[in-house]
Amino acid sequence: MMRRGVAAVLGLVLVVPGSAAAAGPRHHHEARARVWVTTTDRAELLHERAPVAFGRGASTQPTITVNPDQTYQRMDGFGASITDSSASVLYRLAPRERDQAVRSLFDVKNGIGVSFLRQPIGSSDFTAAAGHYTYDDVPAGQTDVALRHFSVDHDRAQILPLLRQARRLNPQLTILGTPWSPPAWMKTGDSLVGGRLKDDPKIYDAYARYLVKFVQAYAAAGVPIDYLTVQNEPQNRKPGGYPGTDMPVRQQAAVIERLGPLLKKASPNTKILGYDHNWQTHPGDVGSTPPGEDPETDYPDQLLDTPAAKWLAGTAYHCYSGDPSAQTALHQAHPDKGIWFTECSGSHGPDDTAEQIFRGTLTWHARNLTIGVTRNWGKSVVNWNIALDSTGGPHLGGCGTCTGLLTLQPDGTVRTDAEYYTIGHLSKFVRPGAVRIASTSFGTTGWNGQIMDVAFRNPDGSTALVVHNQNDDPRTFAVAVGTHTFEYTLPGGALATFVWPRSVTAHPGELPLTGATAVAYPPGEGATLAIDGDASTRWSSGAAQTPGQYLQVDLGTPRTFRSLAIDSGGYLGDYARAWQLSVSPDGQHWTTAATGIGIGQLTTVNLHPTRARYLRLTSTTSSPNWWSIADLRLYR
Repeated sequence: MMRRGVAAVLGLVLVVPGSAAAAGPRHHHEARARVWVTTTDRAELLHERAPVAFGRGASTQPTITVNPDQTYQRMDGFGASITDSSASVLYRLAPRERDQAVRSLFDVKNGIGVSFLRQPIGSSDFTAAAGHYTYDDVPAGQTDVALRHFSVDHDRAQILPLLRQARRLNPQLTILGTPWSPPAWMKTGDSLVGGRLKDDPKIYDAYARYLVKFVQAYAAAGVPIDYLTVQNEPQNRKPGGYPGTDMPVRQQAAVIERLGPLLKKASPNTKILGYDHNWQTHPGDVGSTPPGEDPETDYPDQLLDTPAAKWLAGTAYHCYSGDPSAQTALHQAHPDKGIWFTECSGSHGPDDTAEQIFRGTLTWHARNLTIGVTRNWGKSVVNWNIALDSTGGPHLGGCGTCTGLLTLQPDGTVRTDAEYYTIGHLSKFVRPGAVRIASTSFGTTGWNGQIMDVAFRNPDGSTALVVHNQNDDPRTFAVAVGTHTFEYTLPGGALATFVWPRSVTAHPGELPLTGATAVAYPPGEGATLAIDGDASTRWSSGAAQTPGQYLQVDLGTPRTFRSLAIDSGGYLGDYARAWQLSVSPDGQHWTTAATGIGIGQLTTVNLHPTRARYLRLTSTTSSPNWWSIADLRLYR
């Protein structure tokens, strides 16, 4: 049974989970973290538990080490889309109930503070209207190159009022506009479903002006557009009965090269994102490539290598093929361009129960989106429909098994579903402008049964740490921020957010191990995995601990350090029972720097300032456990 005290159903009275009103005042006269938890059985839904106090000293548990000094991308926000269908669903509610539903989404204090919306430019598969539409439809056989018939009047009844209300509730809201199709008269086949832009400079020019007119019309209606993409899923050549366009790289580049200068003049704050499709080209899209054409499986790279790249702020991704690591690969190839994640929907099979849908969506999205996207340079996490009815609709073609953040039930109540919580664990606590900071994470998006996490520093200096227990059983872990530490146990599959004030600080001065190499005896699973900065990988002895096993690291050049962290990660019991640290300037002449006894997963070795190029950690006793090092870190 769902806990009514955490507002699982929106009725006459709405008490939003995790709201400031429900939580009551908090005084930070001592170092502690506030905690909100969502469980797979709905027993807790963004439920604020008792705060946990920071203590001093090490833990024997796997330890998430948060390092505020190491920073990554700046966050824009988290949310979904007010599609034509979502607007229709919300307008089935009486005004008071609709206002409550919208507040549960966008209100920062009494809702989850949705901070990013991706808005269809015209029709998508989630359209409640009788037919698909764009903003410049003319009778078959006619054209409107001058765009005299352009109008966003369709959106004035429901979509624009909801967008204006959302902006009032959250003034930091970011909005991205995306078209599913240009007007049919611009396309081969003269249809919104399938086809390409006509290969004509006049059509490229007209389409660029069409997108600019959308930006101007929305701004005039009180809804400024922050970002644009020029085509949703440009490799989806055979959409299932809904608008879609095959737009190869050369055509997208041609449109962007025209759109960029026009936007710079008409709306200089509106930025362009490229691609807007899956992490990996879907096999079905590869198979539908016209004979003799390149399937462009490296579409984002190709686009960023064209002259159009000068007009691009970065790349947008979807979740329906591949995994989030593609974002990091693109970032490494083009570090000057940003990465945004712009669409994913929960989905289900025909025989799945509501409980199975909630659990499966919560755990998959927690791994891959809430944490996977953000740990792979994503500046946003945006799901698909913000609201749907209990049938997963209305929709006109396309997905018949998608879910939304909110679900309108047959009895007229509104249920908050899994995507509400996977987005809410970010949007309520990670404010626009927050910066992702380093934190050790032991889980993988492919599921390895470990604890995984992501951390952010907010503009006000507070820290938000989002943690997911991948395993079905409860897992205990520790969190360390400098000398501050606490332990916590999460139920199986649960998602949690911890927030602590700026007074809890750490300045560890971690030394990057870029260019370092490693060897080990025995070789085990690969010595370099101990120094790759990824605690979900490890060097392991692959055998019981015995004296003489070692990991040796060549830093590449002499470095000075004051402490060393030996992290065995989530591999419980795989820490060295006794060890020796030796250092050397040349790999030939060694000095013993420290010895010790291991008591848990994370061992911190404090030293006098020590300068060395080579380090060797050696096991000095026996144990039936393997010896694993998931992460080796040096500090100044």
